[in-house]
Amino acid sequence: MTLTAIIAGTGALPRLVAEELTAAGTPPVIAGVHGYAIEGLTADVEFRPERLMPFIRTLQDRGVGQLVFAGAVQRPRLDPAMFDPETAAMVPRILAAMQQGDDGLLRGVIGFFEEAGLPVVGVEAVAPGLLPGAGVLGALAPGRSDERDAARAAQIVAALGALDVGQGAVVAQGLCLALESLPGTDAMLRFVAGIDPALRRDPKQGRGVLYKAPKPGQDRRIDLPTLGPQTVVAAAEAGLGGIVFEAGGVQILHRAETVAEADRRGLFLWGRAP
Repeated sequence: MTLTAIIAGTGALPRLVAEELTAAGTPPVIAGVHGYAIEGLTADVEFRPERLMPFIRTLQDRGVGQLVFAGAVQRPRLDPAMFDPETAAMVPRILAAMQQGDDGLLRGVIGFFEEAGLPVVGVEAVAPGLLPGAGVLGALAPGRSDERDAARAAQIVAALGALDVGQGAVVAQGLCLALESLPGTDAMLRFVAGIDPALRRDPKQGRGVLYKAPKPGQDRRIDLPTLGPQTVVAAAEAGLGGIVFEAGGVQILHRAETVAEADRRGLFLWGRAP
C-alpha cells in the first residue's frame, strides 16, 4: 500500500484525513509546518519552507509515496539565514511562484514535490467522504428563490474566482451582499450580519444564501473550500436561509454535527451540481 504523508496546516481537516487513512489501514506520516500547531495530532516530522529539499529527502527516506495537503496555512515569511544550499538554489523559482497569486504559489509548491517523485493527490483521493455530492444534506430544502440566488452566486464566484479573488459569495433575492476575499468566509458573514436591514429586501421573499465553490481552473488537489459547524452558526447569525456548495468540490468538516446545527437553526445545506 502507498504510504501517504499529510502536509498539515491548521484546523480540523488534517486530523479528519488522518483518521480516514488510519481506518483504511494506511496510517499516514504527519508533516507539520514550523510555527503551526496541528489540531489533535502530533507531527512525525516538522519542516521549514527554507529547508524544503532536506524535508523532501526525509519523506523519501521514510518511504512516502504520495502527499496530501490538508488544513490552512498562511504565506510564509522566508528567513534568508535558514536556507540550506539546495533550497537556496531554488529561491528564484520560489519567489516567482509567490508573485503569481495563491493559485500560482500552490501550483509551484506542488511542482517542487512532484519533480522529486512525490505526487500530490487531493483530499478526495484519500478521504472521499469529506466531499459530499449533489443533494440536500439536512431536513430542509431550498426553495425556488434560494435556487435562483444560488445560480446568481455561482456566476459571481466563477467570475471573481477566475481572478484568484475568493471562493464564496452571499446573495439574497438576486442582490450580492458580500464577496469572500483574503479575510475569509467568517469575516464575510460577519459583514453581512452587520448590513443595515433597510438595505435588504423582504425576508419573506428569500433570506439569501452563502455559496462556496472552488475557483475556475483551480488545482483541486490543494486549498479546496471548507465548511463546518461554525460556518452554519455564522450563516444563521447573518440572517441567511441556507448554505449552498458545489457538489464534490467543497470539504464538509464534522458532517453530522454540521447537518445537525443547520437543522437546529433552520438552515438548508444543499450540494448543487456544477
